[in-house]
Amino acid sequence: MPSSTLPDEEDNLETCIFKFSDLDLKESNLINPSNSLKAELVGSIKKKYSFAKKKAFALFVKTKQVPSPSYEFKEQWWRCCQQLFADQTSIHRHVATQHAEEVYQQTASTLKQLTAALSASQTSTDKKNPPKDCLTPSQEVSAWLPDVSHFSSDELSSGQGDEEGEVLLYYCYCDLEDPHWICAWQTALCQQLHLTGKIRIATEGINGTVGGSRVATRLYVEAMLSCPLFKDYLCEDDFKSSKGGAQCFPELRVGVFEEIVPMGISSSQVSYKNPGIHLSPGEFHKEIEKLLSQTNQEPGDTILLDCRNFYESKIGRFQGCLAPDIRKFSYFPSYVDKNLDIFRQKRVLMYCTGGIRCERGSAYLRAKGVCKEVFQLKGGIHKYLEEFPDGFYKGKLFVFDERFALAYNSSVISECSYCGAPWDQYKLCSTPQCRQLVLTCSDCQGQGFTACCITCQDKGGKQASGPTQDSFKEECECTARRPRIPREQHA
Repeated sequence: MPSSTLPDEEDNLETCIFKFSDLDLKESNLINPSNSLKAELVGSIKKKYSFAKKKAFALFVKTKQVPSPSYEFKEQWWRCCQQLFADQTSIHRHVATQHAEEVYQQTASTLKQLTAALSASQTSTDKKNPPKDCLTPSQEVSAWLPDVSHFSSDELSSGQGDEEGEVLLYYCYCDLEDPHWICAWQTALCQQLHLTGKIRIATEGINGTVGGSRVATRLYVEAMLSCPLFKDYLCEDDFKSSKGGAQCFPELRVGVFEEIVPMGISSSQVSYKNPGIHLSPGEFHKEIEKLLSQTNQEPGDTILLDCRNFYESKIGRFQGCLAPDIRKFSYFPSYVDKNLDIFRQKRVLMYCTGGIRCERGSAYLRAKGVCKEVFQLKGGIHKYLEEFPDGFYKGKLFVFDERFALAYNSSVISECSYCGAPWDQYKLCSTPQCRQLVLTCSDCQGQGFTACCITCQDKGGKQASGPTQDSFKEECECTARRPRIPREQHA
């Protein structure tokens, strides 16, 4: 984020970010940053192009850092494009040859901010006393990391298999000018705190779920709330927590994307700034209570809509909801388009796991102009279950980590795919590369039924002599028999 560099700070910043050889980025016919950008720069700004490119390159490399294997003496390795790099030269060469476009885009962003900073510095009347909450380039990533000197390594890395661990779930929609800086900061922050998880960053905000010790997750929350970019948008209540730890995720993945939740619609078309009306868990509870009291009467004007995927609502959902049979949230817009008549002149109550999908989903539904009103559950099912563990939500809450689900009540609403016995504990299909989730009870697992369907079960047995594993991906009855975008029947 802070790339508003003043001339006298250039050398210090260049040293602070990274030490690397001055590699020239490969330029293509489509993208020639040297020509297209330099032609637009004037006077004193032109000489800053080289520095901006170096900074963009260094920040990109920084986001690819990972801890080195325990048997190595080096502190850092780099992982990119599913490859592991043990030295700076190889990762620099890879980035220069394979990611020139991303570096070019970041260079352009840096130059714009540099130009704005230089302009501001000429008119500033108080250069020596900038606001305390202003992110300045001389501080960079390291300046926004918490002081952990008074914590032991065990305090930061515990919570792996015991009761001391925690998983955080949060999101924040806000305009971010430099998502790549946020990416570098988040990577450094999580590595310092021994956190694992997944964080998506875009110009529209940040969406993350991280796991670690309670000490580490508390420090993470404090760092987020104290950051000037988020402190006016986030509060402590926006972080949903559950028992877990770093072991709930295989690794740390931080990246910059077009959207912080992949709906497949540009934020310029459907903005998060036009969502439905937020209802607290208590207000949402009353709405469902009112809805369910009308079950035996004439059809009402309210629809309770689950915005999640079918495998999530299969093991847990609100009573009386409409749960679309979709596999990805990116299918949700098409689902709405195919079923507009269902929502026409209706009050729609939407919900999802933590609230983020409803932000974009409700905005999309409102943009269609067919509903009377659109409401969404603030904080999602997560917050509702904290207040109403025995409320109208029955079954488990699916989560996107290696726990698969959280239990807040004893209800089991799903069944074994093979024998029909009550069962709600997911496992991955035993056929490599299928990645489908399977509900198969202990007895059926004991009989060898560990795949998502008979077709995958047969493929698993023939794998050794068959084609490569990649050919198995999603080639099974589970996906073949499910319409990509289902059309609902009118009640």
